[in-house]
Amino acid sequence: STQSTWGSKKNKQRLNMAESVEKAHFANTPLLFGKWSYQDITVEDICFKDYIAVSQTKVQVYLPHTAGRYQIKRFRKATCPIVERLVGSLQFHGRNTGKKQKAIRIVRQAFELIHILTKENPIQVFVNALQNCGAREDATRIGTGGNARRQAVDVSPLRRVNTGIYYMIKGTRDSTFRSLRNIAECLADEIINAAKNSPNSCLLYTSP
Repeated sequence: STQSTWGSKKNKQRLNMAESVEKAHFANTPLLFGKWSYQDITVEDICFKDYIAVSQTKVQVYLPHTAGRYQIKRFRKATCPIVERLVGSLQFHGRNTGKKQKAIRIVRQAFELIHILTKENPIQVFVNALQNCGAREDATRIGTGGNARRQAVDVSPLRRVNTGIYYMIKGTRDSTFRSLRNIAECLADEIINAAKNSPNSCLLYTSP
């Protein structure tokens, strides 16, 4: 009887520990740039659930600078925080390579502008924009040499995210070139227009 009592106490302790692990949460709720909450961010299109990394605990970061080696293995970049992927895409064209602090500053300013203009959480606006702007169909070459022809194919969700971010930054860079508006303002406009399915967004008429 003593052993059974001891065993039941042990089981209760294990159950309590399991419950405490399940209820474990952050001491401080992580906020992007110390302002924008990850709570209630929804990815409505089911095909993007695994490729827009915003809801998992691991990707809810204060700064989009995790120093993760996402390029080491195929598909690992799908686990990179989605805002950090936006930051990484700003670092192109040689002279911008490696200037991650500069890219983070641009994204932070753009998110501030998005909040001022839409009164919404800029993370949610960005996620909505990504869902709208990825191309659903593309063409590929089938055959070799003189027999090659173009064949229409569906685009995978990960590639839709990749091309969406790429064209978002490309359109931003083109619109800010020789313009009075700075790159943060152009990026904010691009994200807002894509989220609204506006024809003013370069993402909605650019084809890969």
